[in-house]
Amino acid sequence: MDIVFHTLKNGIRLVHIPIRGMVAYCGLIINAGSKNETFSEHGIAHFTEHMLFKGTAKRKSYHILSRLEDVGGELNAYTTKEETAIHASVLVNHFERALELIKDLIFNSVFPHREIEKEKDVVIEEINSNRDNPAELIFDDFEEIIFKNQPIGRNILGTPESVRSFTRETILSFIARNYCTDRMVICSAGNIDRKKIISLTNKYFEPVPLLTAEEPVSQPYDYKPTYTIRNMDTWQNHCIIGNIACNLHDERRVGMVILNNVLGGQGLNSRLNISLREKNGLAYNVESIYNPYQETGIFSIYFGSDPRNLERTLSIVNRELKKIRTVKLGALQLHKAKNQIKGYLARSFENYENLILSMGKSMLTYNRIDSLEDICNKVDSVTAVELLAIANEVFNEMRLSTLIYK
Repeated sequence: MDIVFHTLKNGIRLVHIPIRGMVAYCGLIINAGSKNETFSEHGIAHFTEHMLFKGTAKRKSYHILSRLEDVGGELNAYTTKEETAIHASVLVNHFERALELIKDLIFNSVFPHREIEKEKDVVIEEINSNRDNPAELIFDDFEEIIFKNQPIGRNILGTPESVRSFTRETILSFIARNYCTDRMVICSAGNIDRKKIISLTNKYFEPVPLLTAEEPVSQPYDYKPTYTIRNMDTWQNHCIIGNIACNLHDERRVGMVILNNVLGGQGLNSRLNISLREKNGLAYNVESIYNPYQETGIFSIYFGSDPRNLERTLSIVNRELKKIRTVKLGALQLHKAKNQIKGYLARSFENYENLILSMGKSMLTYNRIDSLEDICNKVDSVTAVELLAIANEVFNEMRLSTLIYK
């Protein structure tokens, strides 16, 4: 890839891929999410992301929403446990408009009191919507169990009580601690040459003063397996099983990605989908998820089933876990598993909106961008013996936690 890298004097980094086409993509990712909140700030990272759209020193909320939509573009944002991002897609000739708008939102938002009070109701409705969906809520509850009393374990949205307590000062305090220029990456893709993208980035972001963040204090993760049943009065029983897993800096992370995909990844030919849905008709939705974070990670298996089938479904899941712990993948199985991952990677590299955000996160985490070839080489280097060792650690039946909604 012919990637453009540039670092401004204030520490903000740029990563850009020149591509052909009429559409350009840009975003700004900040290495700050819900993990960076204090206990009393629960939900403030996500709430702040909402409030960035509610007015700047020169734009009202309506003008922010219309700025790109009036020219057929799109503006969006998200908050995770470890980062916040604003991103846009526009026609190439409106790229500068999008870049300037993102800069305005991040550095010139004014957080009007009236808008704060109104947005509290919006976010509380978002929380209530999540509570009405057990298939989503169970993941939040499970991470709170796995990472008990840890910032990484708290859900991103907060609680109605915490959201109601937010003030303009709460937002400004969180921003002052976390929206630091050395934690920011501008990521983009479009038919824009190196000279122009650097010139535009300097034009809008170089005047921003340098602001460095304090080094985060690492916290130990004292994980203890649990078995929890909660009466939720749902039509289905919802179940999630999992364990802590490799973090973003663990060399075994690629192997963990392969194992997760073999078990219950996005492919319909995953072992859990075949055994639970195709062969036995026990579940409509079954999946496994691997989420690596900076200092830890989590692996989980989720399914929903009829209460009459819960024990049988659990038995089959445990059987599949035992099999992957005890039976090494054969040469053909391993070859197919690697090819599937490489196919997913290749497709993701051509989804430019996702690609720029992935590049931004890679710069925040590793300060580098691996090419598709480099990543595929890492996939190819994983052995069946290594996968067996990872499986025996992460899928160890004595280390698994279970949460069931009945």
